[in-house]
Amino acid sequence: MLDITPWAGLFLVGLLWGGTNPFIKRGSTGVKKIKASNIIVQLLLELKYLFTEWRYVLPFALNQLGSVVFFLTLQKTDLSLAVPIANASTFLFTALVGQFLGEDKITKETLIGILLVLSGIMLCVYDKSELTGIDHE
Repeated sequence: MLDITPWAGLFLVGLLWGGTNPFIKRGSTGVKKIKASNIIVQLLLELKYLFTEWRYVLPFALNQLGSVVFFLTLQKTDLSLAVPIANASTFLFTALVGQFLGEDKITKETLIGILLVLSGIMLCVYDKSELTGIDHE
C-alpha cells in the first residue's frame, strides 16, 4: 500500500513555496522606490523596508515554513521523487495563485505546461512505485 503522507507533504511544500511567490512579489514592490547615496545604505534601507512590510514578511515566513516541511518530508521520501514533485508543484501553484490574484492569465501554453508537469509527476511516482513493487491495482 502506498503511504500518502509524504506525497501530501510534498504538495504542501509546493503550495507553500508556489502559493506565496505572487504574494512575496506584491509585498516587495515598494522596495523599488528606495534610493540611497551608496550601495550599503541602499541595502540596509531595502532590508528595513522588507522586514517591516507585513505583506512581504507573512508570505516570506510561510514560504520558509515550506522549506521546513520539505526537510521533514525528506526523512520519509526518496530524494529522486521529492525534488521533482516539490519543484513541479511549486510551478503549478505559482501559476494558479497568480491567476487567482489577476497577475497573469493562464494561457493555452501555460495550461499545456501545467498538464505536462502533472503528467511528469504521475510518471515519476508510477516509475518509483514500479521499482518498489507497489501494486497499481
